[in-house]
Amino acid sequence: MLNIGLLGFGVVGQGVYHQVCSRSDLAIRRILVRRSREEIEALAARDIREIVEDDSIHIVVEVMGGLHPAYEYICAALEAGKHVVTANKAVISAYYRELTELAVRKGVALRCTAAAGGGIPWLTTLERCRRMDTIHAIRGIMNGTTNYILDAMHRQGADFDAVLHKAQALGYAEADPAADIDGDDIRRKLVISANIAFGCVVPEEAVPTFGIRTISAADVAAFQAAGFACKLLGSARLTEQGMAARVEPTLVSEHSLEASVPENYNLISYDAALLGRQSFFGQGAGRQPTAANVVQDCLDILQGATGFYIRSMENVTVDNSGVMQRYYVRTPSRDAWLDGLAEETMGPGIITRPVSAGEMLTWARKQAGQDSSTFIAALDA
Repeated sequence: MLNIGLLGFGVVGQGVYHQVCSRSDLAIRRILVRRSREEIEALAARDIREIVEDDSIHIVVEVMGGLHPAYEYICAALEAGKHVVTANKAVISAYYRELTELAVRKGVALRCTAAAGGGIPWLTTLERCRRMDTIHAIRGIMNGTTNYILDAMHRQGADFDAVLHKAQALGYAEADPAADIDGDDIRRKLVISANIAFGCVVPEEAVPTFGIRTISAADVAAFQAAGFACKLLGSARLTEQGMAARVEPTLVSEHSLEASVPENYNLISYDAALLGRQSFFGQGAGRQPTAANVVQDCLDILQGATGFYIRSMENVTVDNSGVMQRYYVRTPSRDAWLDGLAEETMGPGIITRPVSAGEMLTWARKQAGQDSSTFIAALDA
């Protein structure tokens, strides 16, 4: 049996607690909490040292979220020779090299399957694929909040603000939804996925994003009339320049697999040399699905897993200049550069001729600073 020190007792933490309590091969030894909780008072710890200095604890499970003090707590656990399992995409994305190298140096496991895909066993699938195949590209719907919003707008014809408020009422969206609707959440998951898929280290800030906070019902109506659905996608692939990686709204065929993904579900795919394209669909968040992947990571450690998913840590440059795509662009203040790209109209916007994704995303970020209503979406090749 392996004993667990649990950091955090929120939504996911409670899911982990109840799933572990039903097992005979894992046990919760201590739980780090800020406030008293009657049902777990006998296990409560108020200081991280009560967990990292406890020799009877083998695995530290971090489900607090945020960068700090999560990063310091994970480092302390690894330094103490304890395995670590986390669902924290922010800390893994921001401190990828530091944490993975520390785990390898200490000879312990660092697992974060729930950090990208929630309940989908996505990262462990990438690990297995890399054993005997070469992954060329990854792409997917990696955020349930934005997929719920876009799916509802397409199905109901509703405007963005109304659907966002409903998503918040249902608990799909946070009170401050910026990380979701601006693409930061997907970027973190994409960075972790790309690092494992390609054996590299990508700085989070190097991946450009454009979110969905400015999409309108008129945009969606135009997309539907043309046979498209809009999805917020993260994508990365290896190129001669290094890696092309970005997060952007994308118009996919209404008959595509991505277009059929409903509500708050995720769909993530890879393209590999031998296996071709394989896609994985499921709950990208939620108490029980996310907790299940956390517990699965603990079981992998029980069966002897050490280190991280991969050992390769090559630095790579993100360069989207070689990705040529057509774009839908809507802005009331068009400039000469955009006018020179315009090919046709679609509803309230225009469709451009093929343009470098790097160039368009750079222009769009600058344009959004001048005109906050600007919206763009790539047309899927």
